Amino acid sequence: MKSLSAWSRREFLTAISGTGAAIMLHPLSSWAISDIDPRVAAIVAATYGIDTHNHIDVPLTQEDIPGPDIDLAGEINRSGLSAICMTFAVDYQKLTTPGEAYNRFLNGLTAMDADLAKNKLKRALNMEDLRKAKKKKQPIVIQSVEGAHWLEGQLDRVAAGYQRGLRHLTLLHDSDASVPLGDVYTNEPMFGGLTKFGADVIRECNRLGILVDLAHCDGNTVAMALKVAAQPVFISHTGLNTRLGNNPGFAKMMYKRLISKENAKVVADAGGVIGVWTHLADTPLEYAQNIRALVDVVGVEHVCIGTDTKMTAAYRKPGSEWGRGRIGERTNLAWADQNVGFYYAVVDAMLKTGFNEEEIGKIGGGNFCRVFDAATKK
Repeated sequence: MKSLSAWSRREFLTAISGTGAAIMLHPLSSWAISDIDPRVAAIVAATYGIDTHNHIDVPLTQEDIPGPDIDLAGEINRSGLSAICMTFAVDYQKLTTPGEAYNRFLNGLTAMDADLAKNKLKRALNMEDLRKAKKKKQPIVIQSVEGAHWLEGQLDRVAAGYQRGLRHLTLLHDSDASVPLGDVYTNEPMFGGLTKFGADVIRECNRLGILVDLAHCDGNTVAMALKVAAQPVFISHTGLNTRLGNNPGFAKMMYKRLISKENAKVVADAGGVIGVWTHLADTPLEYAQNIRALVDVVGVEHVCIGTDTKMTAAYRKPGSEWGRGRIGERTNLAWADQNVGFYYAVVDAMLKTGFNEEEIGKIGGGNFCRVFDAATKK
């Protein structure tokens, strides 16, 4: 059996999903507005709720496009969120041939195009798009990709992604790109931090108007990126490494993915924002307490929500199991016994943790909007 340290997060979560944590995703029809405190509902309506790291699984091979129908608009509406940073990654399966990563990237975007069309949703290309959607009470998405493997050392592909609606790029992911951009925090350092190509990609994102996400970067890579970036950056999904939850095995496996107080202050001092994920929090109240802990370190202006969950069901190839998931994998089923949408549960828990409406508005989406606007404004 693998040692715990050798397991990837995905392998670990897949393993525990067979131990009794796996559940059939139950109907959401019981989530009535009558279940929600009026004060919570008012705050949800008045603020931007944005999940800055939300996976929408799509097929990455041409023969599997468009994939299954998903109720993306319905799930976002149920969540109470105004928008999600809709992301996918191309390196979950090993990349073996040149061009393969780029093909997966293009196929993923094409599949997402089809999903958005079926759900009558649009991509937000700038802050004005977010404002208009909020005013009309329409959900919207920000296109994100986790990991720049698809560039394969070709800087001009950043512009190609921009033309397809990409406005949020997570520089690194679990595996190394064929032309590396920097050191991944779960791997042994190999490049001395940010590479020349990684720095070039950050500059190109700044030039075009793409928000740079430093999740999965080790501390040295983050520090070097902050010196290169001309626009604010952020870390979309992590948590303080002092908040380890109640599962020692899971905490040990996740530890390298967490941020220290010292590194969090470095990001905040540079004007950045840090997203708190739902991992290592067994209840909405514990999640709100994890948010509070980070706020106490970096201030309320530098924290946001970045769940690292899935708004819709996980995609599996036709003929394989579909529609099953573990507690915590789905955004609207982030916690056991959750009977309201995600943002409603979080706002309620934040009120109980002592946050006021203004603070909730900043953490819920206002802080992200600030850095997104700065990065995408022309």
